[in-house]
Order: sequence, then C-alpha cells, then structure tokens
Amino acid sequence: MTINKERIYKMGLPLIFLAGAAFFLMWEHDDNPRNDKQEYYHHTGKVFGTYYNIRYSSTKDYEKEILEKLADFDGSMSTFNPQSTISLINTNQSDTTDFYFEQMYAVAQEVSILSNGAFDITVASLVNAWGFGFRNKETVTPELIDSLRGLVGYKSISVNNHKLSKNDSRTMIDASAIAKGQACDVVAQLLTNKGCKNMLVDIGGEVVCKGVSDSGKPWRIGITKPQDDPTGTNTDLQEVISSTDLCMATSGNYRQFYYDGDIRRSHTIDPRTGYPAESDILSATITAPTCMLADALATACMVLGSDSALAMIDNIPDANAYLICSVADKDTMIVITTPNFPINKQ
Repeated sequence: MTINKERIYKMGLPLIFLAGAAFFLMWEHDDNPRNDKQEYYHHTGKVFGTYYNIRYSSTKDYEKEILEKLADFDGSMSTFNPQSTISLINTNQSDTTDFYFEQMYAVAQEVSILSNGAFDITVASLVNAWGFGFRNKETVTPELIDSLRGLVGYKSISVNNHKLSKNDSRTMIDASAIAKGQACDVVAQLLTNKGCKNMLVDIGGEVVCKGVSDSGKPWRIGITKPQDDPTGTNTDLQEVISSTDLCMATSGNYRQFYYDGDIRRSHTIDPRTGYPAESDILSATITAPTCMLADALATACMVLGSDSALAMIDNIPDANAYLICSVADKDTMIVITTPNFPINKQ
C-alpha cells in the first residue's frame, strides 16, 4: 500500500472516539439552470430512521416514483418494518429472499471475506444486546457476549434458490451498515433510467453523484469533522470534495454512542469479539464503484484499524479511502488517504 504522505498531517484537535456517518453537502444555487428545457428538482424527507436529500435535473418531477422506490426498498430491507423480507427472515416466519436482499447478501459476503470477518451482517444479536439495533438493549455480561457470538458468522448463512438457510435459527441479520448505500444506488439507478444525467442522492450521509449541480459546476460534498455529535447538527468540515461521478460512504462513531459508566460504547460492533470496535480509525470515508460497497467497506475499516484497512482497500479495484485516525499520544489526529482518493478534483 502506497500512502499519500502529503495527505498525512497533524490536526491539533482533542481525541474523541466517534460514532455514525455523515457528509455535509454544499449546494450552489443558480436561478437560471444551464438547460432551459430542464430544471433541478430537490426532495428531502425522512426514511429508514434518517434523512434524505435528492437533487436532479429533468423535464419532469419524479418524486412520486422515488418515494415508491424507497417504500419498495423498505419492504425488503428495513429491520423496523415487521413485514419486511429481512424481518420475516429474522423472526423465522419466512426464509424467502428477494432481489434487494440477494443483492445486499452478495456484496456483504464479499466484504466479509475481504475483511476476514470484520464486516458481518449476522451481527444483529450483538448489536441489539449493546442497544444499537432493532430490539431492546440487554444487560451485557461476558457470559451473554460469549453466548451471542455463537450466533454470529457470515459462513453460517447461505442463499440458494431464493431461500436463506441458517445453521442456527436464532441467527439474525442486520443490514444497517450496507443498506443506506444500497438505497442510494437504487434511487440513482431509477433516475438514470429516467434519463437524468445530473443528480445527487444523499441518504443518511451516503452519497451518489453524477454530472453537475444547478450552478453548472461539479457537486461539492463535505466530509464532516469527527466530533461528538449525538444531535447530528455538526457542520464543521474536514474536507471538501468536488466531483461529477462519485459513490461515497462514511462510517464513524461520533453520532451513535453512549456512556456505560466511564466507558464509551460506540455503535460499531466487532463481530469477531462481540464488543464495540476499538481501533485507531475515528472516521472512514470510502469511494467505490457502488455506494453499497463503499458503505460496507467503511464499516469494515472502522473495525480493522488503519493498517489492515489500507491493506484491504489496496486489494479492491477502484476503491479508495480517507481515514481520520488517532495517534499514539491520544491528543491529536492524522489523516491518511490512498493515492487516488478524489480530494479537490474538479
């Protein structure tokens, strides 16, 4: 792995362990769109427990179709929808998969292999136990973690002929670390199929952009500084990226966390240990051919730590990383990027 040493620098900021993922999107407005036959539409709302911002140029407003597509996706992948495909599988009411589930499963298994199990969608029981999932938090003890680890393992599930098999019926699936990126891809594909060439799709901070903004310039996307921000209101930027073709996702621990006495518990669970991940990475931003892949890789990086994360990304074509990491003295942070991460490219 060749590290772009020009992008490694100290930032005199206090070390804070982080949670969540966020981008701050910077839009430039223009009252006169470049193409008189088209206009830029902008839709915002709440979905999957987070917020979406979607912009695109078109001769027609496709909000109805976008909402229908998001509802269709929710019916497959939402663990908070008791009748969704994934919920019925988790409760053993059904073993039948669908297109979205199988698409997610294929990429999840790929990333599990690439990360040596640092990413694993069968981690749901552990995520729930720690209070970050779709069921109530439990009283965590070493004995409980040991018992739940027996239900975790990407090799313990398989999909064949549109049916999911589990080695243990108690195993549950949590796709939260991949589904937002997948949803971005789904909406972007819908708009592409409608003939849209300029778009930005942001769901919970995962982003797909193509073409140009309503100013006629590349889309500008900001990477948020990793600071404790449980309210989700922090807009301080670490970096600004300009791009006309990008799939990008960030994972960090600065939005979803709680204190257990003096111990800070973050939402990223290491499937290999059963405990919240502890690594030198405070925030991982990944670009990849799809937002779904970028989303899963970002979570895997948070678990792996910088050395193993960079080694993994180096083996994935067209994937790049922007890692904000802690240093040994614990009072400063550094940024490490792979050579082709698209910083300030027009």
